Amino acid sequence: MLTIDFSFRELEIFCKVVELESFSRAAEAVFLVQASVSERIASLEKKIGTRLLDRLGRKVIPTAAGELLHKHATLLLEMKETAQLEIESFLGLKQGEISMGGSTIPGEYILPDLIGRFNKKYPHLSVKLTIADSSEIENRVLAGKLEIGVIGSKSPHAKLLCQKLWEDELVLAVPVRHPWARRKAVSPQELRKTPFILREEGSGTLKILEAYLRESGEDGTNALQVSARFGSSTAVKEGIKSGLGLSILSARAIDTELKAGILKALKVKGLSMSRHFFLIRNKLRIASPACQAMLEFLLTTAGEQKN
Repeated sequence: MLTIDFSFRELEIFCKVVELESFSRAAEAVFLVQASVSERIASLEKKIGTRLLDRLGRKVIPTAAGELLHKHATLLLEMKETAQLEIESFLGLKQGEISMGGSTIPGEYILPDLIGRFNKKYPHLSVKLTIADSSEIENRVLAGKLEIGVIGSKSPHAKLLCQKLWEDELVLAVPVRHPWARRKAVSPQELRKTPFILREEGSGTLKILEAYLRESGEDGTNALQVSARFGSSTAVKEGIKSGLGLSILSARAIDTELKAGILKALKVKGLSMSRHFFLIRNKLRIASPACQAMLEFLLTTAGEQKN
């Protein structure tokens, strides 16, 4: 009688190939070389006695048997993860690593300090922080590459749990020697007539600025004289200092320059620009005990700010 057997590791590799539709991408996700992934799949097919995957050009799709195995493998892997997490929780929060992401402003100006405070409370937990624009952090959380993320605009994605954190004010940053430096505010019409530096597509700051300008009757950022687009707030600040143009930035991002008298913060008349940062995580993933500790810590700091 034929006995079909397989390991959790084989199922994990098989599921990644099915989900990513690629041997090369699956190899990267499970930290193996592509040849090793191919060997594992071939071994699994031999054990089961049938082909599990069809290769259509560069795309890989499951056969009927492969779809059946994928359905049950997904449930088995979820049960395995649940058992691991419950045992870890039972044994207590001893050690672990939290993989989290932050968009530019929270990643560069808020989270480092908070991670330091978190580490003092949980000295045996380490945090791996990835910094990218809001869209990239969303994608990585959805793909399971990051457990949690903090971004600068609310995500509309149905698979993401989105919770409000800290408030942030957006201001018009100008060099201290700029003709507007002694003013407190400028009009949207004046803003259209000066060179302006924008953040890259996918930036939470850019999304918020676009929304505020459209609400004021302007044609979004299309109404601005864009002199450059930069991928980080640091680059935007350097552009402002060099006279390349002005920009709307988080007040947190220019706090050091304001205190040093290098930049000035102005308001735009008729635009009360503020936003919140949001904590995101994938609804389909079970939070590890270490991740749960970080979630509770971040939500507590948000509550402290409100009080």
